Amino acid sequence: MKRAAAHLALGLTAVTLVACTPTVRLQVDPIQIYAKLDADVRVRLDRELEQLLQENPNLF
Repeated sequence: MKRAAAHLALGLTAVTLVACTPTVRLQVDPIQIYAKLDADVRVRLDRELEQLLQENPNLF
């Protein structure tokens, strides 16, 4: 009888521990990529400006 009670207590403990698993939630902020795009656009504009000045040296 003591064995059955011990097994029952062990089973209830195991079920209780499995039923109460913790939940982990992560909050991720959105990534802002406009700065990189802005730098890329500036580099492209600088290259286009250099080409334009080479093609037309008397612009300024």
